[in-house]
Amino acid sequence: MKGLLLRLSGLDADAENAVRVIGFFDRLIAGRAGPHALVRATATLAECPAGLADPARGISLRSEPGAAAGERNVREFAETGLVWLERTGAPLPLDDIVLERFAFAAAVLLERDRDDRDERDDAALAGLAVSADAAEAERSRALRALRFEPAAPLHALAVAGDVAAVLGVLGRDARAASPGPVQAVQAVLAPEVPADLEHRTPGGTRIGIGPALPGVRAPESWRQARSALRFTTLGDGLPAVVRHDRLGGLAAIAARLRPEDIAQVADVAALDRLAAEPHGGDVLEVLVAFCATGSTRKAAARVHRHHSTIAARLAHAERRLGFSFHAPGGRLRLDLALLLRHLRDEPE
Repeated sequence: MKGLLLRLSGLDADAENAVRVIGFFDRLIAGRAGPHALVRATATLAECPAGLADPARGISLRSEPGAAAGERNVREFAETGLVWLERTGAPLPLDDIVLERFAFAAAVLLERDRDDRDERDDAALAGLAVSADAAEAERSRALRALRFEPAAPLHALAVAGDVAAVLGVLGRDARAASPGPVQAVQAVLAPEVPADLEHRTPGGTRIGIGPALPGVRAPESWRQARSALRFTTLGDGLPAVVRHDRLGGLAAIAARLRPEDIAQVADVAALDRLAAEPHGGDVLEVLVAFCATGSTRKAAARVHRHHSTIAARLAHAERRLGFSFHAPGGRLRLDLALLLRHLRDEPE
C-alpha cells in the first residue's frame, strides 16, 4: 500500500484529483494486485466498506476500513462481475470515478489472473503429456484438455532459450511445459513445425525437434527431441535447430554412448588435454572450423585468423592427437572426436 494511500474525503472533484484517483488504480493494475488487495485498497481510499463479487469466478469479497456500512452504490464489470461502495450519508464527489476505476481494475486484474492460471494449467498438462511415468489414459486426458487428439500427430520440441519466442513462431496451438529435472530445457508440444523454424529462431536459442508421432506417444517424441538437442550448439559448427529424423546413424551414437563411454575414447581424451593447454580453446575453435569447411583458408576466414596461423594450429593439434587430418579418413576421425566430446558435454 506504500505510495498508494490517499483519502477521498480530502479530495475535491476537480480534474487534478480525478487524475490522482485514476493513477491510484493504474498503479494497482501495474503492480498486479490480487482481488483481496484491490478491495482493501479501494475501501481505504473511499473510507467506507467496498466489495467485489463475480459468481462465475466464485469470488465474493468485502473490506471494512472501520467505517459503518451504508447503502450500496454498484457498478457492473465483465458479464457477471459487480463492485460496490457502501457509504452512509451523501456520496462524495469522486465516488463515481472511484467506482468506474474500481470496476475497470477488477476486470483487468481478474482476467489477467485467469490467463496466468490457464497458462499454469496448460504447462502442468503438457508436462504430464510428455512424462514417461504417466499412464496412457492419464496422458490422453491431458492431451484432450490441451485440445490435442491422442491419435493425432504431435511433435515434441526440446527448447533451450527463449521459449516464448518459439511459441510465437509455432502459433497459438503450441503448448509449453517445464517437466522434471531438466531445468534449462523446456518441452513444447506442437501439431506442426515450420520448415523454416531455424531461420525464425531467436539468437541464443537451441531447439531439438522430435518426430511427429501420435500424441499418446509424446514421451517418445520428447526423448528424441532431447537427443536432437544434444547435436545443437551456438556458434561452433553445429546448427541451432536439429530434427531427430534427420540425424540418421548419429541418433544411434547418441542413444548408445554414455558420457563415461565417450570419456574412454583416446581421441576425446587427447582433445581434452589439448583444450587444457594455453590457447587450447582457440585451437579447438580452429579444429571445428577446419572440419566444417574442409579447408585451411576457409577455416581462417571463418575464425578471422591468417591462414598461416591456422596451419600452425592444425600442425600442433596433429602432433598432439597423433594422426594427420589431411590423410584419408583423418578429417572424419577428427570430426567424430569433436562430435563425441560435444555429446559428452551435452548429456540428456
